[in-house]
Amino acid sequence: MISTGVARWMAGRNLHYGWVVAATTFLTMLGTAGAMGSAGVMIQPLHEEFGWDIADISSAMAVRLVLFGLLGPFAAAFMNHFGIRQVVATALALIMGGIVASFLMTEVWQLLVLWGLVIGVGTGMTALVLGATVAARWFSRRRGLVVGLMTASSATGQLVFLPLLAALTQAYGWRAALTLAVAVIAAAMVLVLLLMRDHPADLGLPAYGETAVVRPPKQDHSLRATLLAPLVTLKSVSGNAVFWVLFGTFFVCGLSTNGLIQTHWISICGDFGMAAVTAAGTLAVIGLFDFFGTVFAGWLSDRYDNRFLLFWFYGLRGLSLLYLSFSGFGVVELSVFAVFYGLDWVATVPPTVKLAAENFGREKAGLVFGWVFAGHQLGAATAAFGAGYLKSDYDTYMPALQVAGLMCILAALSVLLVKRPGPAPLGAQAG
Repeated sequence: MISTGVARWMAGRNLHYGWVVAATTFLTMLGTAGAMGSAGVMIQPLHEEFGWDIADISSAMAVRLVLFGLLGPFAAAFMNHFGIRQVVATALALIMGGIVASFLMTEVWQLLVLWGLVIGVGTGMTALVLGATVAARWFSRRRGLVVGLMTASSATGQLVFLPLLAALTQAYGWRAALTLAVAVIAAAMVLVLLLMRDHPADLGLPAYGETAVVRPPKQDHSLRATLLAPLVTLKSVSGNAVFWVLFGTFFVCGLSTNGLIQTHWISICGDFGMAAVTAAGTLAVIGLFDFFGTVFAGWLSDRYDNRFLLFWFYGLRGLSLLYLSFSGFGVVELSVFAVFYGLDWVATVPPTVKLAAENFGREKAGLVFGWVFAGHQLGAATAAFGAGYLKSDYDTYMPALQVAGLMCILAALSVLLVKRPGPAPLGAQAG
């Protein structure tokens, strides 16, 4: 096997195969981020080509975001049941199939089925839960840093793809732009099939930072148990206030990022006379700063109190959105916003993952974070639909920016309600 040969080669150089798995996961999430972000360059072209109302297009994108989140805990269960490689490869095939089929759509209900349901399911299986699961299984030390790197792949996806997708859309149409996304996802699938493995023990290795090879706990492999596992986990943590604080703050995280800025940014800037390519370039700058901000947040989460990190991250994001709504969208004002908002785009993820592991243990961390991430995407769907509704009714996005900013301030304050975690459960020890 290629993976076994690579593992032996790395061992001879005192390297750990977990970094290969992490890199493969990074590239997979990079490709799916391109597919998710491409929705932002499609709204106006679909409106112009088919005459569909922006609110209707936003509704389809909102369904995609809901499924992207709600499938998170079930994705973790499916990875436990079928294995990471099989689940991710199937998800990538769904994404590619949905995009290619959308080239032929002529009715808005087809957009709902393909981009709402099919691509929503596929991207939901390769969401942040994938990165959290890989980090929890393969890393004991440097887990926060690895989560930061995985999360940053989303920002890098925007950085690499959005300006190019916008330029291709402007020059050749949205179908040509999405063909690029399909090619990148196909390349990611090849890497997954060749290099991805489920557990370090599959290659006779300990997790990074440990010395003993630990076999994963025996799973109940019945399909019924797999489907019920997320619900059983949700029931067991539903009485814990920490879970609901994490769920609620992540709802606000999705509302103020994917649902609002990623989905509507090009349209927001278009209201101020900015071309789609220029707007996509601004979003790419946000993505560039987010890459460094999220990796740095992962480094910080390994060293400092994650509650106070979240307080500052949500608070600064809220202030940046309020600032943007009154800025007038001048060059200087947008540059200031891109830097401060970009550093904070998904910097909330590493501290949230760490708090989930510290409070609920390693074995539950993936499933618990799956439900927390569901809150993220419910918030994203709320903003995707709500911002489009406000735009259709009031011909402006400014109230949506202001509501999102205020919600971030509330999220920052609510994090302070979380008590400092006590000694971590045995399975939750992290580096």
